[in-house]
Amino acid sequence: MSSSTTKPKSTIKRTLLTVLQIMVTAGILVWFFHDPDKRAKMGHAIAHAKPIWLFAGFICYGIVELLASGRWYLLMRVQGIKLAWWRLGALFMLGIFFNMFMPGGTGGDVLKIVFLIKEIPGKKAKGMLAVLMDRLIGLLALIMISGVIVAIRYDWLKTSPVAQRLTWALGLILVSGLGGIIFSFAISGFGLAHKLPKRMPMRDTMIDLSVAYNAYARAWPASLVALVLSFGIHVASFSVFICAAHALNTSNAAGVPVTTGEILTVMPIILTLAALPMSVGGAGVREALFAMLLVPLCGVTQDAAVTLSLTGAALAAAWGLIGGLIFLIYRPSEHPKIVDAEQEVFELGHEIAEHADDKEPEDVK
Repeated sequence: MSSSTTKPKSTIKRTLLTVLQIMVTAGILVWFFHDPDKRAKMGHAIAHAKPIWLFAGFICYGIVELLASGRWYLLMRVQGIKLAWWRLGALFMLGIFFNMFMPGGTGGDVLKIVFLIKEIPGKKAKGMLAVLMDRLIGLLALIMISGVIVAIRYDWLKTSPVAQRLTWALGLILVSGLGGIIFSFAISGFGLAHKLPKRMPMRDTMIDLSVAYNAYARAWPASLVALVLSFGIHVASFSVFICAAHALNTSNAAGVPVTTGEILTVMPIILTLAALPMSVGGAGVREALFAMLLVPLCGVTQDAAVTLSLTGAALAAAWGLIGGLIFLIYRPSEHPKIVDAEQEVFELGHEIAEHADDKEPEDVK
């Protein structure tokens, strides 16, 4: 969310970040795969996975994308943006592809905004606000779901010191996100947006969010529906890995399978921390987190935890590859320059902030 209007990194910093992400991903994966015995066990588990559960996991991630695209469609309709459903779906799948496979600090949301505003040049500000609100509502739902799960299962999580520390890391990230939401809502409600210091970090983001609040507060039923859809999105996302665990019959040394409740408990921690820009699409970091949590909490072996992670990620990545195929054949109304995407979105966010007092945000040129 915040990256949309944060000043773009220099080319050198972006390159260094990309190199670092690739090194982290490669380093962790090499560490997990360097042992031939562990590779053999992983291969055996995948070869004997239950196809029906793999298919169920694939469908679950399809539900994630269906609900998420529906949420985006709803929020864009509030802004008066009407785009053919097939072009909207194509834009959405492009964002999924870039989120999963593109290294560096430029995420799928940034590129989705760039592709979108080429389709709706007369309403580019409203298009960006719809994407911002989409991310904001998703974050709010994640905070609520994670808070409930951690509150119910904290006694189990704290049985492992590592799991307890990772839970606190999740809490710090989500509390920071909630603080940002509350702060931006407060400056919107009290009309303080333009009183923020010019050099304040993320000033444009705060103002852009205040503009979005004003637009979507008037359409609160649609915003409420979008929040409900977000709950479904997160549950379906967690379910991908639950299906993977059933497909692989992930169990401890005594043969006791990892339960649905146990996977559901660790998923908010894993997916939130893996989403930090430390590796390419979370690869490597996600596998490390699965091992750090499931080995001490559930008693599974490291190779079983990593295999579970890779299988769930592969089911999701299959949809990302579909987005890559769409990217190859997609013909935008105007070809955006991907290398300049971050700068273009930054400039648009700044313009929205500077024209926040305008009656209609689409007046931004």
